[in-house]
Amino acid sequence: MARTIAKVLGIVFILVGVIGFLAPGMLGFHLNLAHNLIHLVSGAVALYFGYSATLSGARLFCIIFGVVYGLLGVAGFLLGGAGNHGVEGVPAHGSDSSLFRVLPGSLELASVDHIFHILLAVVFLIGGFVTKADIDRAVD
Repeated sequence: MARTIAKVLGIVFILVGVIGFLAPGMLGFHLNLAHNLIHLVSGAVALYFGYSATLSGARLFCIIFGVVYGLLGVAGFLLGGAGNHGVEGVPAHGSDSSLFRVLPGSLELASVDHIFHILLAVVFLIGGFVTKADIDRAVD
């Protein structure tokens, strides 16, 4: 399951990275150059683990990415504050109660980003932990 999750989410990351260049304010996300590059790199790494890595490698990748994205989502809600984003080239969406300025003016995450990061974390963690039972039967 970890390989499938890595493949599917790798494709999603690549698509979001590319679409972010065309529609930077899509669905309330703050998709600027920095955010899009992170998505493209994440997608490439996920696709590597989905297609080329061992099953145990894909499992570990899913767990690590799940933890990282979970922490990012939670940190966004805990450390974010009220405000309007200041990312140039991204349409304004009004004030956000949990705007997390990772790199002010370059990488700012809104509530919709935090929710999406937490959902990604859940999917990655499910892929990682459900795969545990299959590792002994897999041929690496």
